[in-house]
Amino acid sequence: MTLFLCPIYLLDISQSWVPAGMSTASQNGGSGGFQRVKRGWVWNQFFVLEEYMGSDPQYVGKLHTDLDKGDSAVKYTLSGEGAGTIFTIDQTTGDIHALRSLDREEKPYYTLRAQAVDIDTNHPLEPESEFVIKVQDINDNEPKFLEGPYTASVPEMSPVGTYVTKVTASDADDPTYGNSARVVYSILHGQPYFSVDPKTGVIRTALPNMDREVKELYQVLIQAKDMGGQLGGLAGTTTINITLSDVNDNPPRFAKSIFHFRVSESNNVGTIVGTIKAHDLDIGKNAEIDYSIIPGDGGAMFDITTNEHNQEGIIVLRQLVDYETKKAYTFKVEASNAHLDPRFHGYGPFKDMATIKITVMDEDEPPVFTKPSYTMDVYEDTPLGIIIGAVTAQDLDAGSSPVRYSIDWKSDLDSFFEIDPVKGTISTNELLDRESIAQHNITVVATKVKNPVQTSRVAVTVHVLDINEFPPEFAIPYETFVCEGAKLGQVIQVISAKDQDLPMSGQMFSFRLPQEGMKNKNFTIKDFDNTAGIVTLRTGFRRRSQEIYRLPVVIEDGGYPAQSSTSTLTIRVCGCDSEGSLLTCSAEAIFLPVGLSTGALIAILLCIIILLVIVVLYVGVRRQKKKETLMTSKEDIRDNVIHYDDEGGGEEDTHAFDLGTLRNPKAIKENLFRRDVKPEAGSTPRKRNLKKSSTSLKCLNGIGFTFY
Repeated sequence: MTLFLCPIYLLDISQSWVPAGMSTASQNGGSGGFQRVKRGWVWNQFFVLEEYMGSDPQYVGKLHTDLDKGDSAVKYTLSGEGAGTIFTIDQTTGDIHALRSLDREEKPYYTLRAQAVDIDTNHPLEPESEFVIKVQDINDNEPKFLEGPYTASVPEMSPVGTYVTKVTASDADDPTYGNSARVVYSILHGQPYFSVDPKTGVIRTALPNMDREVKELYQVLIQAKDMGGQLGGLAGTTTINITLSDVNDNPPRFAKSIFHFRVSESNNVGTIVGTIKAHDLDIGKNAEIDYSIIPGDGGAMFDITTNEHNQEGIIVLRQLVDYETKKAYTFKVEASNAHLDPRFHGYGPFKDMATIKITVMDEDEPPVFTKPSYTMDVYEDTPLGIIIGAVTAQDLDAGSSPVRYSIDWKSDLDSFFEIDPVKGTISTNELLDRESIAQHNITVVATKVKNPVQTSRVAVTVHVLDINEFPPEFAIPYETFVCEGAKLGQVIQVISAKDQDLPMSGQMFSFRLPQEGMKNKNFTIKDFDNTAGIVTLRTGFRRRSQEIYRLPVVIEDGGYPAQSSTSTLTIRVCGCDSEGSLLTCSAEAIFLPVGLSTGALIAILLCIIILLVIVVLYVGVRRQKKKETLMTSKEDIRDNVIHYDDEGGGEEDTHAFDLGTLRNPKAIKENLFRRDVKPEAGSTPRKRNLKKSSTSLKCLNGIGFTFY
């Protein structure tokens, strides 16, 4: 079978392709038999134009087999993509037609299969053959910018040719067939500021020194045209919004050269005096401004900071101003860009200056004390009415009102002090005692006479000074000794002193012998710096001769008035070794004549202690045994309760019973006679005026009695 194409070529289904009009017989040298012909070329596809607008179906091609003798014995069939719906075949002639218009961008080709069968038996006459119908492209799609519209930015003042952005248009037509998909870019609107590369679509600046402050936003219209830009090509457009980004090419400028402000002398430090602003045509960080005060007249009294939100300069009070001292201040302020661009240094200095004039407003102010605080000293027990100091306050305003003084009663509840309301002198109003209150903290109030609302306060500290009222004494109890072998002039003790007066540290004391002790031939006192030494005046001290010496010492302090006291220092004579170290004092002296050493004395004392312990233990054991014998007796008096009813003599009758009998029950049997009743053998019983009582005696854990 052969496929006929335009120009007509035959597609031999037996895989031999020959031009139309050349038979297989001629290829075999006139032989009548069917022989396989060597394939010269392969043509296995048809072409069909897309977007066919004709009224009749579009002819695609023709199928034909050599077995078809024109007697309608061969039937042609078609299968595959679009068979019967898009493509149809004449079963008798083998002509293929496209039933509808095709779009290459929707589907570029179709794969189909053709076969010749016997029309009567429907058996295949030749094997099935596959071929392709390709949709041939026409320029029916314009270029499209898929990402438009575009947004881009470029720094202002950029040189010519600075890259801005790149645009890309896509054409759905076949890029391999003709110029349908060949796109060329051009600018329709946006010249002479920008240019576009016709092949790549790169946008660049075309004009130098474009200033953002003159024009910030540019809208550029770009066209993409196919067919290489030739006449008749399809075109698409897109818009590019190009913004000039800011650079620091403008310095800050003040709107005026002089700014006037006023400030009250009563304003506190940190008070805002006013605001100034230098205008910068730039934006963002390029418009950030730093303000500074140029050193000069009055500049130290104020400070300036930058408001980060609006770039204003805020002038604040740095130090308190005083109308009476200075009525006006003048200084200069400089505004400069915080971020400089070195490319534009040649444009000039990026800073500006302005003059600030500030007038101080007078206010009615309270009096001012000459000192921030006062300190006064007074001795305790100072007589009443003695002036201890004075405070002074002045009205510095132009009116210069008189001032009156008073003491805040809350700071002096006990009224220890009083103040002269005119002079401001402070005097004592009560006797002061340092031991009770060593320091008084009072507050003095100064009030303007013309405006009593204006007051000021100052702290006054009064220290109560100690008078020398306590005599000195020894610092510690001293246990002083002198060796029997002490040398002449030897210092045997260093003494110091103390007293209760203040200050405890730094006191000065002197030491000497009393007048009556100047004739002492044994010891003397050598006064050192605030201490003294006890010095021997002889040698040959012996315990047998005298064991204890008592030395009177006079101690005097350096206070006013001076206080002194006499203390007695006890000095014992002791035995020492060759180096002067103490061995023993009085205890050893008793036994030395017997020839006993210290070790022997200790042994004797231990023996005595052991004997005393043995005796105490022995006595304790004897007492314990005796107590146990008494408690285990069968006739324990605690188990004997005697009860009888009789008339007793009352509380005053002490002869009605015998306590001894109660303690020893055996006596009842031995002596049956009552001490208060005579035996029957005797005379008639003596009558008594006795109260009827019931006496019960009971002994528990000893002997106890209860009477009723």
